[in-house]
Amino acid sequence: MKRITLLLFAAALMCGSCQQKAAETTENVDQENVKSTTMEDLMTRRSVRQYTAEMPPTEVIEEICKAGTYAPTGMNRQSPIIIAVTNKEMRDRMSRLNAAVLGADNDPFYGAPVVLVVLADKNVHTYLEDGSLVMGNLMNAAHAKGLGSCWIHRAKEVFESEEGKQILADLGIEGDYVGIGNCILGYTDGDYPEAKPRKENWVYWVK
Repeated sequence: MKRITLLLFAAALMCGSCQQKAAETTENVDQENVKSTTMEDLMTRRSVRQYTAEMPPTEVIEEICKAGTYAPTGMNRQSPIIIAVTNKEMRDRMSRLNAAVLGADNDPFYGAPVVLVVLADKNVHTYLEDGSLVMGNLMNAAHAKGLGSCWIHRAKEVFESEEGKQILADLGIEGDYVGIGNCILGYTDGDYPEAKPRKENWVYWVK
């Protein structure tokens, strides 16, 4: 009887060990898949300049914004903020202000229904780098979620204007914030842009 008990105990240990190894193998495969998907997203994202009017789900926009908040910042001081604009009236107002910087009357947001405005506290010496990294995270996250995106400039000029300052005040945003960029989001209208060939001498090795 003791021998049978010992055999059963040994079998149980072996089974547990096999299950643990199988779980570890599955976890390793999942991690490799995540790495592969991340690299693919980074290399296949393109700037989109033609959008449908369809509004993406709020939860998707929230996930993209969350990715932006996890961008690295100097000494983790987290100097940037994001204004997520889905209200059409405000979106059109910001489009008008942006176009005015150019002396134009077209839509610089290319019809995209969502604008994520990134600003950063200029009292933090890495504010420009911090905000730029947030913009990068937003665009890459948008691509990972199946949305098109593009960095639109002139956020700095817009929020230095009196009307831009008033928008911030109306939103209850106080502080020395400088506009870094506008990340426009939406569903791509038409074919997704193809990547252009990479230039020569992108990387110089020092071995």
